[in-house]
Amino acid sequence: MGKTAWRILQWGFGLLVVGLALRALIRNWDDLRHQTIQLEPQPLYLLASVLVVWLMYAILIWAWRMMLASWGQELSPLPAARIWTVSSLGKYVPGKVWAVAGMAVMAQQAGIAAWAATSSAVVLQALAIGTGAAIVGVTGAVALEAAHPGARLALGVLVVASGVGILLVLWPPAVRRLLRLGRVPVEAAMAPKAEGVIAGIIANAIAWLGYGLALWLLARGLLPAARLSLSLSVTVFTASYLAGFLALLAPGGLGVREGLFILMLQQPLGIAGATALAIASRILLTLTEFGAAAPFLLFFRRSTRVVL
Repeated sequence: MGKTAWRILQWGFGLLVVGLALRALIRNWDDLRHQTIQLEPQPLYLLASVLVVWLMYAILIWAWRMMLASWGQELSPLPAARIWTVSSLGKYVPGKVWAVAGMAVMAQQAGIAAWAATSSAVVLQALAIGTGAAIVGVTGAVALEAAHPGARLALGVLVVASGVGILLVLWPPAVRRLLRLGRVPVEAAMAPKAEGVIAGIIANAIAWLGYGLALWLLARGLLPAARLSLSLSVTVFTASYLAGFLALLAPGGLGVREGLFILMLQQPLGIAGATALAIASRILLTLTEFGAAAPFLLFFRRSTRVVL
């Protein structure tokens, strides 16, 4: 494929992603405006929510760089941030492969082996699911037991299962099996070093807690009278996000995530409050994802491989 055709394809794909995301954003905004509930915006809480989400992005980008380094691939912070934020927009296209595929292509252009970029994405996604399930099990045991008696036992089983899954990622044969399932080329037969996996575990655990904090701040910023605990915020965000992620055909988990979100929050907030917060959370994530990628899309040209 010629350079001109490749650029046209890139621009076409980029416009498709932007169009799909904007459509979702406009639809969510209209739904939010029509909710029969009195919103009381508190700008400082809303700004804090956005900043917390962006901080979690920075932590996850650091974890990706550490994972690449564990395969002997070095990438400096600015190109890594560009690749991570821009490729993440691929989640708005139906199917879950576009973000990973985009990361592999962009990383290869920056001097990183495509197999390493793909492998790191696959392993980090596995760690995100495992740590997320563990977080739901721990925080949900407190937040959901009162509303759903018996939930503590089920969540305890979830914590044990997720812990086993996380430990398996530290076992090289299990990682190689995971990469084969992800159709990663044979160059990645060697598993990453333990420090890369440990960094991924820590970063993902911090990120889930941080996203829950951002949801709590969002609730305080829109519904000051709502009684939403921090532990329940972490549980609801993590469980609903994972449900949306595992729904393979839902772009960005659209619909699936909101459905579980509302189901888990309708008792403490009421159906109107839960729906408004679910839509507001979707709008927040869309804005933060595009806000993080926008500087790289507008002002930074393709980065070459630069190591600090």
